[in-house]
Amino acid sequence: MSRSERLLDLIQTLRRHRRPVSGRALAEELGISIRTLYRDIATLQGQGAPIEGEAGLGYVLKPGFMLPPLMFGEDEVDAIILGLRFVSQRGDDDLARAAANVLAKIEAVLPPEMGDAAATSGLLAGPSASREAGTLATIRRAIRAEQKLRLSYTDKQGRATKRVVWPVLVGFFDTAEMLGAWCETRGDFRHFRLDRIASAEPTGERMPKRHRILLAEWRHAQDLTDLM
Repeated sequence: MSRSERLLDLIQTLRRHRRPVSGRALAEELGISIRTLYRDIATLQGQGAPIEGEAGLGYVLKPGFMLPPLMFGEDEVDAIILGLRFVSQRGDDDLARAAANVLAKIEAVLPPEMGDAAATSGLLAGPSASREAGTLATIRRAIRAEQKLRLSYTDKQGRATKRVVWPVLVGFFDTAEMLGAWCETRGDFRHFRLDRIASAEPTGERMPKRHRILLAEWRHAQDLTDLM
């Protein structure tokens, strides 16, 4: 385990304890020596972490402390890199650029021992079978603005249809991307594959319900196996 990971684990362990915990108990929980624990606590205090206490009395982390933004463990860095690479392959052009920018920012401020994590990572994300970047960008904007969309859609039987929907979310699956939305025609939630959407146009009308309410209702009601 790298030193940065060990310091992060110590902070996270202190966060789990609402009351002072002895140095020996902390050392046992972290699997380190008591001497290393005392040294790590001194390091964190020197970096501004509000850890109160002393040997023999116990230690506690004052409420409200926020971790420095780039104190990530190796597994967390892997998760971030994989997630950003997935976005760059499966998102629209704006999302792909945003993912590249985020990765560059992270690489610039990672500790020296993790500085080449992205370049040497063995985790890759492949492109989707069908990339509908333009449609995805339109849907994302509509969700953010809480506006209705007018869809020209072809269902799985090959029938063309027009729908006005209240977009809720986009799901990414192995073989397709899916829009979950409230359909005014059906009077219920429906799923629309992005590769079957011929066009998606904003109507300029706001959705009657806030997005967070629709999302909660969708989560309660839906069966993701029923893709249209």
